[in-house]
Amino acid sequence: MNKFVLRQSALLLLAATIWGVAFVAQSVGAEYVGPFTFLASRSVIGMVVLLPYIWLWDRKKGLKEVQVDRKKSIIGGVCCGCLLFIASILQQIGIQYTTVGKSGFITAMYIVLVPIVSIFLKKKAGIKIWMGVILAVCGLYFLCMTPGNISLQKGDVLTFFCAVTFSFHILVVDYYAPRIDGVKLSCIQFAVCGVLAMVGMVAFEAPSVDAVLSAWLPILYAGALSSGVAYTLQIVGQRGMNPTVASLLMSMESVISVIAGWAILGQALSGRELIGCVMMFGAIILVQL
Repeated sequence: MNKFVLRQSALLLLAATIWGVAFVAQSVGAEYVGPFTFLASRSVIGMVVLLPYIWLWDRKKGLKEVQVDRKKSIIGGVCCGCLLFIASILQQIGIQYTTVGKSGFITAMYIVLVPIVSIFLKKKAGIKIWMGVILAVCGLYFLCMTPGNISLQKGDVLTFFCAVTFSFHILVVDYYAPRIDGVKLSCIQFAVCGVLAMVGMVAFEAPSVDAVLSAWLPILYAGALSSGVAYTLQIVGQRGMNPTVASLLMSMESVISVIAGWAILGQALSGRELIGCVMMFGAIILVQL
């Protein structure tokens, strides 16, 4: 493994770690505010966190270079922001009608959908990567699904479409990441996602300042770290990486979420979940060899 691949893999795994812990923040935040309010709040914070870096970086670049970069950044940011909004809100609404484990399992199905969609975009994956995908799916099944809890519900369908949308989000990021500044792309996608979430918040919810302040800690974590840092790490980390391998690395958020639930919320790990974690780690190692 060369240093470039190792570095990019480390960035994606760090993003997955932050997202995994964010499941705890999302769970706690949902007790105080609705899905649109939570998504709008975290998106705005994610955008604000990145603005100082962009301002400092543009000062170092020439005006002409900034103007050329701006057009591509806006187009890419709008595309990524719309997909991110659809995927995030489907997941947040869907989890209200299904279990957390099933939601995590179905969401992580983008590790299967990405290579399938990539075939039509002439981005083929080798046999070793497909073996890793199969091993990861099996690991996710052991990790997230419990015996007797396999029947489809309304939330499962919503979450499946969330996984489909995340698959396209990963592929769109794969296209734009090598072409424009990753931090700008990330910042614009949060702005777009935030505006769309605010429209839904005003139309379907009645948020109060007290409710938002009560959930300030989970919202701050989800906004500053899960959105501002982790999604930027995704965009930078995907640059030059096979999108299927990138999706496998990012699917480790499911493993981290189980570990975070054990460490933070005191949720015990069963033997079945430990087997799932081992299989997931094995899949990541396999595709990196």
